[in-house]
Amino acid sequence: MADAGPAPTDLLPEPVADTLPGLVPGLGPDGRARPDAPLVAVTGVTGYVGGRLVPELLAAGYRVRAVARHPERLRGRPWYDDVEVAAADAAEPDQIRPALEGVDIAYYLIHSLGAGRRFEQRDRHTALVFGRAAREAGVRRIVYLGGLYPEGQELSPHLASRTEVGEILLASGVPTTVLRAAVILGSGSASFEMMRYLTERLPAMTVPRWVDNRIQPIAIRDVLRYLVGSAAMPPEVSRGFDIGGPDVLTYRDMMQRYAAVAGLPRRVIIGVGVLTPRLSSLWVSLVTPVPSGLARPLVESLVHEVVCDEHDVARWVPDPPTGLIGFDRAVQLALQRVRARDVVTRWSSASVIGAPSDPLPSDPGWAGGSLYVDERRVEVEASPAALWRVIEAVGGERGWYSWPLAWHVRGLADRLLGGPGLRRGRRDPRRLLVGDAVDFWRVEEVVPGHLLRLRAEMRLPGLAWLELTVEPVGPDEDAPPTVFAQRALFHPHGLLGQLYWWSVYLFHGVVFGGMQRNVAQAAQTAERARTDRPDPLVTR
Repeated sequence: MADAGPAPTDLLPEPVADTLPGLVPGLGPDGRARPDAPLVAVTGVTGYVGGRLVPELLAAGYRVRAVARHPERLRGRPWYDDVEVAAADAAEPDQIRPALEGVDIAYYLIHSLGAGRRFEQRDRHTALVFGRAAREAGVRRIVYLGGLYPEGQELSPHLASRTEVGEILLASGVPTTVLRAAVILGSGSASFEMMRYLTERLPAMTVPRWVDNRIQPIAIRDVLRYLVGSAAMPPEVSRGFDIGGPDVLTYRDMMQRYAAVAGLPRRVIIGVGVLTPRLSSLWVSLVTPVPSGLARPLVESLVHEVVCDEHDVARWVPDPPTGLIGFDRAVQLALQRVRARDVVTRWSSASVIGAPSDPLPSDPGWAGGSLYVDERRVEVEASPAALWRVIEAVGGERGWYSWPLAWHVRGLADRLLGGPGLRRGRRDPRRLLVGDAVDFWRVEEVVPGHLLRLRAEMRLPGLAWLELTVEPVGPDEDAPPTVFAQRALFHPHGLLGQLYWWSVYLFHGVVFGGMQRNVAQAAQTAERARTDRPDPLVTR
């Protein structure tokens, strides 16, 4: 591909607060929030937008409380030590009420996009609980990011649900800002990844008629700027605002302009009228990493023309001096982030509703039941550091170090069953954080240099984990040899789970045994090369 422009740090290096003079508290003399600065609570911090909003609020001089159901998943974030962390489920009154105590502004960044059945009921309940808790806690403002929608039309279930959530929060008795956005353009966003993969992988394509509907996309940086600026709105302002970038385009235009920015030939795009949103989402899931469960609400939102009817938000959050970010520049920045491997959050960062959440069977809280374990240990002629570099880089483009065909078949089967499959990849090719998605796994625990524990999010009749452990041996813990311990655990659900385990048991020697041998070989090869390079020389 052609170069997409200057390095990311040259494009937009400053925090969004730098373009909001007079609207944010500003930092104290020590470069941190002042003790009397407003306290903001951010929900959805493990998600795409929430994970990016927290550092922007800190840079603006706010004190931040990160609210998460699983706060351990925030460990390793660059801002973790600079925020308060509250463990709370926003749908549980006895949890979210204390988490909002003393809060001035509360960001509601929760929705059940791609979250299966009964999502409307779950979204409605959570919004009602949150609004009531915010009122009782004395929160001065709620800020919610919803979806842009056309007036007077029948909306898709997901867009209708997001609209209802905004109405519930506006009726909560707490002054509320509802920001309504269409397609968000940014490295790692689901909308951007869907467009990127469709355009890059298909030089010619047949597409549904909705590709000619008009859309007003917005850059993630401008979304963050509106979110930060909304915290300073006066108490009498409680309403929704349409937010969008300066360009109004069709999806066809967006793909062609993406191709131009990325240095690709012009795409051949032929419209047909036979693809329903369901068929379109299945088609998207086959071509892109976005699973059909997430692709469908994205596609359904594109069936409507989503163009801003007003720009009233500028009265309280003025446009930046250089103007809002246009489509081409937003794509340019996003591509630079992707190519520089500097994607801070991805669409897969958020937890998957319905994915396994039970404790690991070795945890004290586990209630027992059948448990199958495949455990292997081998001594490796490599230092712990060399072995750890290989382990921490598993998955994604590098693969799983054994029988690639078997992994690809399992990934395809998972996608056909509605799971994520292998196409989610990794956020970062070298470094993992708790909560990161790695293909159809999610990182449950990372102890740098020692332990990587993955929890399966694939479709299974049970719960599964994979542990990879580095154990130094000998008097010098920084030198070879090292023990590589590998443990796969499966807790079956019923007879089907039992049958599943035994049906794949014969393949474990090939899959897990091969993985162990090849990981060990990669570490030994890297050790012999006597290099500090983080990537091993052998790839599987």
